[in-house]
Amino acid sequence: MKKIVIGTRGSRLALYQTELVRSSINAVAPELEVEVRIIKTKGDKFLQLALDASGDKGLFTRELEQELLSGGIDLAVHSLKDLPVELVAGTCLGAILPREITADALLGAYTLTTLPEGAIVGTSSRRRVEQLRLHRPDLQFRPIRGNVETRIAKMKSGEYDAIVMAVAGLRRLALEGEISQVIDEEIIVPAPGQAAIAVHQRADRADLSELLHKIHCPRTAREVTLERNILSRLGGGCALPLGAVCHIDGAKYHLRTFYASSDNSQYLRQALSFDESEAEQQLVQIIEELKQLNTPCHG
Repeated sequence: MKKIVIGTRGSRLALYQTELVRSSINAVAPELEVEVRIIKTKGDKFLQLALDASGDKGLFTRELEQELLSGGIDLAVHSLKDLPVELVAGTCLGAILPREITADALLGAYTLTTLPEGAIVGTSSRRRVEQLRLHRPDLQFRPIRGNVETRIAKMKSGEYDAIVMAVAGLRRLALEGEISQVIDEEIIVPAPGQAAIAVHQRADRADLSELLHKIHCPRTAREVTLERNILSRLGGGCALPLGAVCHIDGAKYHLRTFYASSDNSQYLRQALSFDESEAEQQLVQIIEELKQLNTPCHG
């Protein structure tokens, strides 16, 4: 293997994350030529689609998956939270890189405390909206689409008083200066897999599996596997109002979850700590409690 081709979306954040993967690969295989190929996804082409309402499990991944299966690319790089929990047959995750800070952030001139009554907050995530409503029921929420820079520009033009984005993407683009508040995970529980970068490959490429094992982060993988396991058992790729974040300290798992009913009339928020040996037992109990709020979404 002298050369590999990595497929990615074309946003500045996607390209930055792909460069992290490329540099990590070249650190362990400096002789390998690594080419990057930009592929537009449906989510990039149709910005008018409401993310939570589209029902499309592969909005930002399907075209990359097709290129992977056809052999047009050897690897695909994704933000893990965009990747459906049920991977396309014939593919697998070859590596998950060490992840960034998992929290969400408020951008603009205000904090959650100083936002004026009735202020307009931009986010297309039901998970974020339902949790922020519990903290500030007076706020108004409007959907927002586009890449990181586009969303910030919309806010600065006056369309929104503030917007909510993941800290990880802002740090990767050196835009921490736009953050007015890093939101405590007690207020907004992050999405499953948030801040993690996934490297996707064909399952029959043992040569790539061997290479990617060298850049894989086992701790991050254990954390996000637990988070995505919760998402999977609740119905998978639908845009559920689910927050799930796990932080591992030694053999101790620290897990936060948030889930809202489909009519927003009920919610369940939990913070649990347990040993690794108890993870499956705890997971079964958590799922039973969360499912009492909702009929799982299979769309």
